[in-house]
Amino acid sequence: MISNAIEGTTRRLGKSQGYHGLCVRDVIHPQGPAMVSSWQPTPAEVERIAAGAPVLLMVLGTAHPPVILEAGDIPT
Repeated sequence: MISNAIEGTTRRLGKSQGYHGLCVRDVIHPQGPAMVSSWQPTPAEVERIAAGAPVLLMVLGTAHPPVILEAGDIPT
């Protein structure tokens, strides 16, 4: 997956630590403050997902934060 610049970006995480830098939009979710990032599958990943492969989420470290994984709006 390739991280996208998300509309309404409020912060870029990790860039100062040597990472590519993840653009996030800070939002208020019904369950409290949250961060939203945008990801685009590569053509090879699109093929695998269309063939039934699952989307995997990896969290670095040993504690797993609450997450929501969903499809965004269809681009116009």
